[in-house]
Amino acid sequence: MIKVATLQLSFTDEQSKEDRIEYAFKKMDENKDADLILLPEMWNIGFFAFDRFKEESEKLDGFTISEISKKAKEIDSYVLAGSIVEARQDGYYNTSVMIDNEGKPLGNYSKMHLFSYGSKEAEILKNGDKVEVIETDIGNFGLNICYDLRFPEIFRAMMRKGAEFFLNVSAWPFPRLANWTALNQARAIENVCYMLSCNCAGINRGKQFLGHSMVVDPWGVVLASTDERERIIRIEIDREKVHEIRKEFPQLNDIVL
Repeated sequence: MIKVATLQLSFTDEQSKEDRIEYAFKKMDENKDADLILLPEMWNIGFFAFDRFKEESEKLDGFTISEISKKAKEIDSYVLAGSIVEARQDGYYNTSVMIDNEGKPLGNYSKMHLFSYGSKEAEILKNGDKVEVIETDIGNFGLNICYDLRFPEIFRAMMRKGAEFFLNVSAWPFPRLANWTALNQARAIENVCYMLSCNCAGINRGKQFLGHSMVVDPWGVVLASTDERERIIRIEIDREKVHEIRKEFPQLNDIVL
C-alpha cells in the first residue's frame, strides 16, 4: 500500500514566492508520513500571474526545486513538486519535477498542451515534447499537467511506457467542473491506471480555481475527492490493484490503434 497526500493549496496574490514555499513546507510537514506528496500547478507564483512568468522563472536546479528537494529528504517522502515556469536557453516551459525521498530529482515533464482559452500561457511558454514515466520503488508514475487531461493520446503513450499511476497537477478554474470530473475518470478507465490529480484552490488574479482534487481507481471509481476550498486528500492505495484489474478485465489487450 502507498500512502498519498494531495495538497490542494490556496494562496493570495499578495504572497511572495518565499511565502508560498514556507506555507507549502508547513503542509508537507503535517503530512510527512506520506510516501508520496503532490503539489499543484504553478503554485509558487500563481497560474494566472502571467506578468510574473518570465521574471519569476527558474532553472530546474533553482530556488524552488532545490528547496523542495531538501524538504523531501528531510521528511523522507517522494514529492511531485507541482510545476514551475522553467527557464531554458530556448524559452520558457511549464515543468513538473518528481523528487525521491532522498531529495534527488528523478525526472521532469514539460506541459505539452498549453492553454490558450482566456490564458496567455500559450503566448509566453513553449510546448514540451516528451512523454515522461518515472519508475520508482513505490510505483511507475506518468506525469501530466492540467489541460493535458483533454488529450487522451498522451495518457495512452504513458500507459504503453509502463505507467501505473497518472499524476496530474492543475490550476483548473471554474466553471468546467463537469469536464474535470469526467476527464479524470475517463483517463483512468481507458488505461486501467490510477488517476491522482492535485488542483489549486482559492483565487488568483480574479480567477476562481475549482479544486476538487481526486483519486480515481483503475475501474474509474472515485476513491476520494474534495470541494473548492483548501483541502488535503490522504489515502492509501494498492499498486497491485492495477495489475489485478488488467488481468481480470484485459481491455488493453484488445487495443487496435
